[in-house]
Amino acid sequence: MENAIIVRYCEIHLKGKNRGFFEKLLKTNIENSLKGIKHIFRPMHSRYLIEDFAESDYALICDKLHKIPGVHTFSRAIVVINELEKITEAALSLCEGKSGTFKVETNRADKTFSPNSVETSALIGGKILEKYGNNLTVSVKNPDFTLSIDIREDGKTFIYNETQHGISGMPVGSAGRGLLLISGGIDSPVAGFMTIKRGMKIDCIHFHSFPYTGEAAKEKVISLTKKIGEYNGGINLYVVPFTEIQEEIHKKCPEEYMITLMRRFMMRISEKLAISLGDQAIITGESLGQVASQTIESITSSNSVVKMPVLRPVIAFDKLDIIEIANKIDTYETSILPYEDCCTVFLPKFPLIKPNLEKVVKNEQLLDVDALIDRAISKIERYEF
Repeated sequence: MENAIIVRYCEIHLKGKNRGFFEKLLKTNIENSLKGIKHIFRPMHSRYLIEDFAESDYALICDKLHKIPGVHTFSRAIVVINELEKITEAALSLCEGKSGTFKVETNRADKTFSPNSVETSALIGGKILEKYGNNLTVSVKNPDFTLSIDIREDGKTFIYNETQHGISGMPVGSAGRGLLLISGGIDSPVAGFMTIKRGMKIDCIHFHSFPYTGEAAKEKVISLTKKIGEYNGGINLYVVPFTEIQEEIHKKCPEEYMITLMRRFMMRISEKLAISLGDQAIITGESLGQVASQTIESITSSNSVVKMPVLRPVIAFDKLDIIEIANKIDTYETSILPYEDCCTVFLPKFPLIKPNLEKVVKNEQLLDVDALIDRAISKIERYEF
């Protein structure tokens, strides 16, 4: 008996004439993720098979599959030839040591195989009860586990009793490219993950205020970028020196305008970088009304300085929603490390909650905006993961 992993997708089935594009992209993403791991990978009737892998690599392969957008579910299966005796033997081996309730489901793509699907399920269910009847009983409606038997036309049968869930979504690269503003907080890594899950390949930009924020703060952001990069198929981080801009705002503009003007600089710099990288959208972790810079008036102010689309995947989420996802993608514990980001530098006591756009523009005229942006962009550091 051989082992294989059956990989399934879901939403791609709805793509009609474009389906082949998404299937090919998901196949490529899976193969890239499994580079360096001995295996054979091949398509099989709207699914994919991973075969000939070492037992010691199984847990690693599962970890990889859990982080590939587009993967809906996957199952480890025993593979045998289309003979009832071999199928029964494999089915019995999968039930060894189990207790509770079960049912058997058979899919018979090979119509030359006899008996038919219902009869096969009944026969194998009977054999299971005969051998393990002290520990197992049948429950068709609500079993503790389902033994699945898939009899294929190529002479192979796949038998499995467990299914793991992936993150679903769409294959990375199927929805263009975007640039994520990553701060080091809880929200922005979640926003990045959710955008990746919908098929967008992302880069990251971070604004660093050395010496007001130290190397530990930057390392925190690097760690978060690496974590979401696992879902992205690798990732680039661009670190922008932001200290001069903040000092100029602090020196020349009213204190309450600090956050508002900062955000406008961030958006301008992000758009310039995104255009140079070929990215098509800016992504932020803003959640409506969560802080002063995330009111609709503040969002309108920052949006007004860019033409590029700005995506806000967590805009309608409350903090508990965001924390739940952060825990699932293993960014939460890193995000709450006590290292401040640039948004805490020169933080005003009473920041504007509903900035008047006309007054914002008037105060911004006190600054040499273009020169400040050009100097910051010229000093960007790039990290590739």
